[in-house]
Amino acid sequence: MIEGFIPWPKDLSEEYVFNGYWRNIPLGQELDNIAEIFPSRVALVLNEEKITYSQLKETTDQLAVSFIERGIRSTDRVIVQLPNILEFVYCYFAFLKIGVIPVMCMPPFRKTEIEHIATKSMAKGYVIPDLHRKFNFLELAQEISETVSSIEKVFVAGHDCYDGQFLIKDLLAKEYNREEIEATLKKCRPDPFEPAVFLLSGGTTGLPKIIPRTHNDYLYMANMAGLNLGVNKDTVYLAIAPLVHNMTLACPGLMGTLFRGGKVILTTVTDSENLCKVIEKEKITHIPLVPALILNLLNFDKRDDYDISSLQVIISGGSKLNPEVAKRVKPEVGSDLVQQFGMAEGLLAQTQIDDVDEIKFNTVGRPVSPADQIKIVDDEGNEVQPGETGELYCRGPYTIRGYYAAPEHNKNAFTKDGFYKSGDMFKLVPQSGCLIVEGRKKDLINRGGEKINCEEIENLVLSHPKVDNAALVAMPDPVMGEKACIYVTLKQKEEFTLAELNEFLLEKRIAKFKLPERLEVIEQFPLTTVGKISKKHLRRNIEDKVREESKEPNKGCEKSEVI
Repeated sequence: MIEGFIPWPKDLSEEYVFNGYWRNIPLGQELDNIAEIFPSRVALVLNEEKITYSQLKETTDQLAVSFIERGIRSTDRVIVQLPNILEFVYCYFAFLKIGVIPVMCMPPFRKTEIEHIATKSMAKGYVIPDLHRKFNFLELAQEISETVSSIEKVFVAGHDCYDGQFLIKDLLAKEYNREEIEATLKKCRPDPFEPAVFLLSGGTTGLPKIIPRTHNDYLYMANMAGLNLGVNKDTVYLAIAPLVHNMTLACPGLMGTLFRGGKVILTTVTDSENLCKVIEKEKITHIPLVPALILNLLNFDKRDDYDISSLQVIISGGSKLNPEVAKRVKPEVGSDLVQQFGMAEGLLAQTQIDDVDEIKFNTVGRPVSPADQIKIVDDEGNEVQPGETGELYCRGPYTIRGYYAAPEHNKNAFTKDGFYKSGDMFKLVPQSGCLIVEGRKKDLINRGGEKINCEEIENLVLSHPKVDNAALVAMPDPVMGEKACIYVTLKQKEEFTLAELNEFLLEKRIAKFKLPERLEVIEQFPLTTVGKISKKHLRRNIEDKVREESKEPNKGCEKSEVI
């Protein structure tokens, strides 16, 4: 067992195997199994290039042997920092087949993040593009190799590399006989109970923590996600968010689609026009979108110029979707909506296509596994009554038992009996057992001891006819500690005042202390690498403004008189 990895207790592991949740099949083997069933079907598409299942199997087999020849061994960790290109898929499955652990890193990461992750994971290799979005990754890899002593090999997707680095296209050019490949892969077959992939935490502060997902648990989750969404051999899934992200990799994502014989289209386009073009061209059936992109698609005035009738399911994830926006999807786009809540640490909840509207529009459904265990608790860890808000605790056959090599953090992040403390606030609907997201535990504004739930106010603001999108953040206040500042983008360029907004909110009969006390109208929101509104940047922005205004009291944005 890899040092620093916390496995499931033996009795639970045996229970999960006995009940069929864990099948003891490595992830790479599952791909090969599907390739035997559908050898000539197209598995991957990137622009005009199409890769069949048999080609994908042969390419990943060959690349796996090439990695071994260059000194990469079972349980070695390799940083993978690639965009949505074919080489990502090739490297990912090649590593999985020989027990090498890919460490999923977002393309925008730079020296600080990569150095931390490489050091923490004791990575032996680093996979990069040569150039992506005008950034030279060759120089970054050279620098990381010099500062992180464990990094021995750098592999490059592209046409150029520095001395001592290896081009993946050269690795793929070497030919091996089939007997040699089979013998090598059989010898290197990984243990399904061991970590298969390292994901990264998406926390808003500090550097990422490492999340170890095993072959058994990750295969189970990907298959359950695909089953619930009706993924099959006729599915055409658009991988639009970065593949290194859990949602695009396994919810159902790349793996959940391929493991059910479907087709995955790789892209990095996010603007509505190009999105419609891809849907029309490739006959996309399933597409995962964060709420901001769903709203953009709904508001795209040229959408009817494209044939997007192939679209069967829009999967909303990443952040909470406003119910008013959710109601528009079916009438305006024609596809079903599935809302899901997932975390890289494990638990995945989804609505179902045949759920009633009340569940579809207002909840994220139920956990996908019958073996998932959840609790909604108060600040003392006591379970609250159904319908009351509390923090979500969870454990089950695909929720980790601890972060990798983080014993001190694990003491606070997990209960003694193995429940993960998610930091997410939820309500459990008594009648249906569905979950309602109430925001992050730390996404609360403490106004003189009164707590304001940001998402509650945001949802109300979003229902204003002038507002396109909204985000509520805390701004520092010398008396109250924190007050609420609302950032909005407007549907049209028109006047919008705080007084007008708060008059509208008071009609919703909310407590006055919840009213925003400052309004900031902006052209567009800063976004994180996975397309969420970056509240970290908004908080920093308002903190800077308040600091500057304290030096010049007469300057500043419109503020309310509410106290």
